[in-house]
Amino acid sequence: MPSTAANPEPIDLVLLGAGRWGTHLLRNFLNHPQIRLRAVVEASESRLAALADQLHGTGVKVISDWQAAMALEGVVGCAIATPAATHYKLIEAALEHNLHVLAEKPLTLDIASSKALCTLAAQQNRQLVIDHTYLFHSVVTTGKTALKNLGTPRYGYATRTHLGPVRQDVDTLWDLAIHDISIFNYWLGERPIKVQAQGSSWLQPQINTPLSPNGLADQVWCRLQYPSGFEATIHLCWANPDKQRRLAVVCDQATLIFDEMNKAAPLIQQNGSFTQNNNQFTPQNLSTQPVESPATEPLRKVCDHFVTCIQQNQPSAISSAEIGTQLVSVLAALSDSMKQNGEWISVVA
Repeated sequence: MPSTAANPEPIDLVLLGAGRWGTHLLRNFLNHPQIRLRAVVEASESRLAALADQLHGTGVKVISDWQAAMALEGVVGCAIATPAATHYKLIEAALEHNLHVLAEKPLTLDIASSKALCTLAAQQNRQLVIDHTYLFHSVVTTGKTALKNLGTPRYGYATRTHLGPVRQDVDTLWDLAIHDISIFNYWLGERPIKVQAQGSSWLQPQINTPLSPNGLADQVWCRLQYPSGFEATIHLCWANPDKQRRLAVVCDQATLIFDEMNKAAPLIQQNGSFTQNNNQFTPQNLSTQPVESPATEPLRKVCDHFVTCIQQNQPSAISSAEIGTQLVSVLAALSDSMKQNGEWISVVA
């Protein structure tokens, strides 16, 4: 069938990394009508063999050479789902090959390299989209609208705990915090200006990195201050079998709660306020109501969005490289605070 405006030709992509998150991208790419996956690159020999069996007969190349994948004729885009320490080198190479890029979060592990990639993408006139998946979650997008009707936001809190996976490249801060920070930023429409963090390292205190000179933290408490005066507290831990994925924003009329573990009603509006008589405060209008949101797969929406950014050659309004850089700057400030035993640190603009 010839290409038409209604049925454009599929976009040729390559995928770098088919590990824990890359497998989800692989599934979506194989089933997406506007994507033609040309190659999957994987460093693990055992994983390569399994992928070769899985993709036998599909026409998708399974290789270990990422440079060869980027050089395939007709390829216009590259998805990168590799460890964060490799992002800068791979994204830079992809952009220099004039490829559009979808990169797993975080964009990089430092502000300077993230800004450099923003500049390079603009120079190459290529789109660099960051896979901050929660920004495409229907509950999160619905929550942003619901929050407008709950009065003045006062403070927020979030908990993200589970038992593993335990990483050796970054600590729990860099692994987990970006999810909740991105949601708070999106819901509030502002970014933190000052942060504070403290952590505990039990499992791997001997692993020291520039970001974690005192060992990889298994638990971290974060505090974020916003220009409006809103303050959020985030608890992160990958050594806690009490799995929680819960975030709340408390307003003067109600509290909006996103509880990912509550499959029946992941978004709840908890109503309640005070009436005041002299110095007495009496609770009123107490009730709980679910906030309906459509059931969609967030990662499928990420893929749809990446395709649209390529087709229109327009920067993402939801999860651009600039937004990714802003989040990296918050994480970097939180890391600096941990290195300084919990001192408050200003976030680089």
